Amino acid sequence: MGHLIVLVVVAAFVMLGFWQLNRHAERARANEEGRRTIAEAPVPLDELLSGAEDIESLRYRRVTVTGAYRPEDEVLIRSRSHPDHGVGYHVVTPLVLSDGTAVLVNRGWVPQAADTPPVGEAAPPAGEVTVTGWVEPTQVRPGVGPADPEEGRLPRMHRVDITRIARQVDYDLAPVYVVAREGAGEGDLPIPVATPTFDDPGPHMSYAIQWFSFAVIGVVGYAFLARRAVRQSRARPSTTS
Repeated sequence: MGHLIVLVVVAAFVMLGFWQLNRHAERARANEEGRRTIAEAPVPLDELLSGAEDIESLRYRRVTVTGAYRPEDEVLIRSRSHPDHGVGYHVVTPLVLSDGTAVLVNRGWVPQAADTPPVGEAAPPAGEVTVTGWVEPTQVRPGVGPADPEEGRLPRMHRVDITRIARQVDYDLAPVYVVAREGAGEGDLPIPVATPTFDDPGPHMSYAIQWFSFAVIGVVGYAFLARRAVRQSRARPSTTS
């Protein structure tokens, strides 16, 4: 019975190790795809959306879009970190296009003290402006994440929920938002969000090594204990006459 239990446990460790190797390979493919996508030349947002069948597939596509900001409808996204300045907000401002529709633009990071939109020290450019950045789909609440109220006008939110923001503006919003790299502002604030580098391989390789190590330890440990049990059995005086 002991042999069977050890075999099952070791097999489980090995399977988990290969599962993590597969996750590592998936992460590597996703990183490569992200690097390729973010490096493509920007295209007009309306052109990108007109041929899109799957909004999720547009993530990281670089775009340009021209319009006028509506700072009075600005929303701050909570708990956003900057590597040099700590926790603050991301400033999300609608950009109204010539046809009267709008796209949300994440213009960048502001400090925690700038907690009331519109943020005066991070005002957007006035008049018509061309924004260059990359596309992100709407953000959804994870299973255990904080929820934003369903009703009322929200100056601060936990995520860029396009459907929720659309309830508090009087124009239609594009189904994606743009993270701006150009055209976000003219002063020191907001600080633009850094372009993704896709160089993090993730923890999966180290997890795989751990699971394979557990399998080896299980085999070696069980063999050692079994051998010791055999030696002790042979050394035990016989009770039979």
